[in-house]
Amino acid sequence: MQKAPGLFPAIKLAVDRDRRPGRFLLTGSANVLLLPRLSESLAGRMDVISLWPLSQGEMEGRRESFLRRVFRPGPFAAGRVASQGKTMAERILGGGFPEAVARADERRRREWFGSYLTTVLQRDVRDLANIEGLTDMPRVLAMLASRCGGLLNLSDISRGVGIPHSTLKRYLALLEATFLVRPIHAWHANLGQRLVKAPKLYLCDTGLLTHLNGIVLPAQFAESSLKGGCVENLVMSELQKQISWADDPATLWHYRTSSGRKVDFILESPDGRLAGVEVKSSATVKADDFSVLRELTERLKRRFVCGIVLYSGETSVPFGDRLWALPISTLWH
Repeated sequence: MQKAPGLFPAIKLAVDRDRRPGRFLLTGSANVLLLPRLSESLAGRMDVISLWPLSQGEMEGRRESFLRRVFRPGPFAAGRVASQGKTMAERILGGGFPEAVARADERRRREWFGSYLTTVLQRDVRDLANIEGLTDMPRVLAMLASRCGGLLNLSDISRGVGIPHSTLKRYLALLEATFLVRPIHAWHANLGQRLVKAPKLYLCDTGLLTHLNGIVLPAQFAESSLKGGCVENLVMSELQKQISWADDPATLWHYRTSSGRKVDFILESPDGRLAGVEVKSSATVKADDFSVLRELTERLKRRFVCGIVLYSGETSVPFGDRLWALPISTLWH
């Protein structure tokens, strides 16, 4: 739709004459509502649906139920979880774009990711920005990929790329509008602690993330210093995909105190209940991994329904009142 914004006034007129739903399906690879030439927003006349890349469950023919299980009464089942099938590296390197997933050959998949990024940055971003001077955009995206899962520090990135702070903010907005990056904002509450307010930034697809970081083979992934961030990015994207189709969608936050005490993700249900999700790329879990989750359980009482550490093992293990260690594959099994 970003190629034909002039259709919107005609569609508005047609919808006002005939309100039957489902007569128009508008698709695009960028957020059309941000187009500078858009004269009509169709507010009140359309539903906006953001389509994420395929989830792990979709690729395996399963309908995931992790969010529903998190917020329903009763514990998870202890014991061994079914085999993961693909390895964690294969899932992360492949990502969720159907065209990339279908390419088992590493070279052909790398070519597809490169072409996709070139097309988005040279065509879709220019459609939104309506300017030609975006030569620094690829460097900005590469730097963001190298800091995946970290707190967004605009000043630091601005210095690293060598562009003004104001330009960087605009670039970030364009990258989000073209569904390349996703900020996760900080959760706040009056807990008697000073909390960090900066968002964390992720890429919307792990295949793009590893491609930008030059990680193309499972052996490279296993040895990479970014392995933990890639696993965390996978969890973020799987949670967001499930939120997008849930009947009662939760909101995804992160939690961090000024002293560095953190939980990777906080899920908040529409009725205000909370669950914490910490992500570990290792195959073992220790009691210390639950320390912040345990603090939140004590501070928030019954509002905090459970604290979960997702890890690379294969066994679900209880670690106390409302605290569980679960295999990452629980997200889609």
